[in-house]
Amino acid sequence: MKGRGLPCYRVPAPAADALLQWPEAFGKRFGVFVDTEEEFDWGKPLSRDARGTSHVRAVPGTHAWFAARGVPLTYLIDHPIATCPYAAEILRRLLEDGRSAVGTQLHPWVNPPFDEPVGSVNSFAGNLPPALEEAKLTTLTHAITSAVGVRPRIYRAGRYGIGPNTAGVLSRLGYRIDSSMRAGYDYSAEGGPDFSRIGNQPFRFANGLVELPLSTIFTGHARRAGGRLHAALGKLPRGRGIASRLGLLSRVALTPEDMPLVDVLEAIRFAAGEGVRLLNFSFHSPSLEPGHTPYVRTAADLAKFYAWWEGVLSELDRLGFSAAPLAEIIDALDTACDPPSTSAIAGAAGGL
Repeated sequence: MKGRGLPCYRVPAPAADALLQWPEAFGKRFGVFVDTEEEFDWGKPLSRDARGTSHVRAVPGTHAWFAARGVPLTYLIDHPIATCPYAAEILRRLLEDGRSAVGTQLHPWVNPPFDEPVGSVNSFAGNLPPALEEAKLTTLTHAITSAVGVRPRIYRAGRYGIGPNTAGVLSRLGYRIDSSMRAGYDYSAEGGPDFSRIGNQPFRFANGLVELPLSTIFTGHARRAGGRLHAALGKLPRGRGIASRLGLLSRVALTPEDMPLVDVLEAIRFAAGEGVRLLNFSFHSPSLEPGHTPYVRTAADLAKFYAWWEGVLSELDRLGFSAAPLAEIIDALDTACDPPSTSAIAGAAGGL
């Protein structure tokens, strides 16, 4: 719990001159990132033995579904996936479309070397000793490169668990983008990082790395107060739930997992109105087969998953957002060197 000595990496708000502005030619875009990981029981303690990957056989069907709608996927894969022969073969075939991509996701409890006890605090890789975090990331990066024949350029820490040493490790391993920061979220109560000061805009992070936060949109009459008000409401009994029901403030992450479609559609409209240029969506690969995550337990849940995406993609198209492959995102960030105007910074903060 907070105040009981758990480690916490509190990420400061980026300086104004670190914020990156998307090139005008980039337009309004969205990306879909898949946390491609092992199967485990979300209600039980973490275990090194939970390395199942059977659901990966469902991935090609989902890939084809998105491809038919012009949406490339970026698969952020972890050690059990990278070292599973049939999973690697499936991913190699999917990359043949020339638009999809792979990146890295580190779950330290199933990623060697195993020199730490398994537990909640150590599940955030940034809490590990620097040498151990680097050893795990090096092992995983080499495993992914060997498995799919492509060196990953984007990283997301499992449980969003980056730490103060992560950027240096990623830079030494040749990564270009970190996408571990979940804008407006705070995991410090579990010993994880605090991203409450982070908005949706990409920024120069450290060691030549660019941060591409997962998108979070605040909606409601008091949305301009954003993260500050949301944090304050969390200190009141049922404060956030009451504020949401009253239409004052809701925090909406762009994922089909536990985020109602009506709320996400409203969030997309707010984001479009406030000039957000890239929307960063995500979901977990085990949700593609019923029974592995709390979000998709049954065939009916899986049907709702696809219906959610149908609604979201339709709204994105109506608002003029088009899908962005990872390569185009990286190319755009390479030219996004000028800091935004003061008005753009204010808009980004308000639309968090």
